[in-house]
Amino acid sequence: MTDVGEIIKALNDFGRFQHWLVLMITIVSPFGGFHMFSQLFMVIPVPHHCNTNWLDAIHLNLTEEAKLNLTIPRNPDGTLEPCLMYTPMETNPETILQSGLNSTEKCQDGWVFSSKPKPSLITQFSLVCDREDLIDISQSIFMSGLLVGAVVLGPLSDWYGRRPIALLSLFLEGAAGVAVAFAPSFYLYCGLRFLLGAALSGINISSTALCTEWVGIAYRPHAIITTHVTFALGQMILAGLAYGLQDWRHLQIAGSAPIFVFFFYICTMIIKAILFSFSLLFFQFLIFLIKLTPKQKPNSSTVLDLIRNPQLAKMTLISSLIWFVNSLAYYGLSLNVGSFGLNIYLTQVIFGAVEIPARILSVFLMQRFGRKKCQSLCLLLGGTFSLLIIAVPKDLPVVTTLLAVLGKFTMAASFSTSYVYSAELFPTIIRQTGLGVCQMTARVAGIISPLVDLLEKYSTSLPVGVFGSAAVVGGVFTLLLPETLGKELPDCVDDLTRKSRKGKKTNDSVENGCAKPNKDSCLSERITTTHF
Repeated sequence: MTDVGEIIKALNDFGRFQHWLVLMITIVSPFGGFHMFSQLFMVIPVPHHCNTNWLDAIHLNLTEEAKLNLTIPRNPDGTLEPCLMYTPMETNPETILQSGLNSTEKCQDGWVFSSKPKPSLITQFSLVCDREDLIDISQSIFMSGLLVGAVVLGPLSDWYGRRPIALLSLFLEGAAGVAVAFAPSFYLYCGLRFLLGAALSGINISSTALCTEWVGIAYRPHAIITTHVTFALGQMILAGLAYGLQDWRHLQIAGSAPIFVFFFYICTMIIKAILFSFSLLFFQFLIFLIKLTPKQKPNSSTVLDLIRNPQLAKMTLISSLIWFVNSLAYYGLSLNVGSFGLNIYLTQVIFGAVEIPARILSVFLMQRFGRKKCQSLCLLLGGTFSLLIIAVPKDLPVVTTLLAVLGKFTMAASFSTSYVYSAELFPTIIRQTGLGVCQMTARVAGIISPLVDLLEKYSTSLPVGVFGSAAVVGGVFTLLLPETLGKELPDCVDDLTRKSRKGKKTNDSVENGCAKPNKDSCLSERITTTHF
């Protein structure tokens, strides 16, 4: 018993320290759900039209309604054209009144918002007409922060420890979140959102590692699913805050400032963690003195090792595809919560609530039907529900929203399944590298997902069609992967090509669907002590 995993098991797989650890992680997870989708409530469409103050210089005695009729063209339904205006003419007032204005052009002097809405990103930075695409681009920039955060903060977490990087990321999340509310320009807003995304990625990586390394094997799925559930609660809380605080700056502060309270609270709990760390070091030192057993040094692995073996290369490509389409469809539905026809606040609450049973149910479905069937079925159903949205008429928003909710349910369950399934597919020696590649492809899909919405200008059903088709393709390719339920986890790459492993002593056996270390194996997994 010379590794940290066995030391934790000897002390307590899920004792008082682990309870505090999971508690500290779960109380900050809702902020991730808030910031991930908060921009949706800051860009709610507002009626607008071109600013035509040039007419005031002519000093025509006209009412405001008459000025609009004279300078702004109307749509067939009688509403004002939001992005066009009649071309100003330098002529006498009588000619304008008699002949009117005929030629049109794009807005030249900004826009006027018809009503008096609460301040939003749209009114603050004029994100309408030709600038409307900046909304999706800014969300893509935020997703890019998640990718960069994973690349930068992930290795830093390995080098300097989970705790300092988690606390640094938490502080950065609060500071960047509050700073966003005071951004004077849209470009600075995007830059701060980029930092916010990087901070969220750092928290996610560190918290997942802590749950994996400090919690006993049998309790790891429960700890990870708990963080997923609280992430969904954050989405529900977002809807309530957005409904009560319709000023985007107030909403941003309300979802960011409390982070500092939890930050200082967690800092006060670090003493307990340090004491537990000292106890672990003491036990490890005793075991080192009692039993010194030479162990084979594991070979270092690289990304290239994933493609050298044909079977491993196939699993890597398909697993990466699963993570890509899963992320693409999940964020595609989540970021379009306001386009299904019902009240955006109610839909957001439903979208967040439906993830809770989906993620919990996925654990039981994996144990009952297996990883491959559960993964494939969720992707196929999620893609089918998304494609069915295209066939629903726009005057049936309840049906559209119902299909979207079912799609969100299955995609959330598929996401939770991916965490378990992918970890069991890759051999021990290269498991972390394989999971890193899969999560990287998911981040790339998160960046692309908001940009797919730009296709809506060509066809309103095109984005949903892309999301649904991608999920269906992923579900079909999942059937090419092997089942891992009840099977021993591979230790070496060579284990993938062996037809039978019965009677073979391995490093990992499966007990209730979880890995259980044995003493003998071809190669054991390197377990490093977390600097907590």
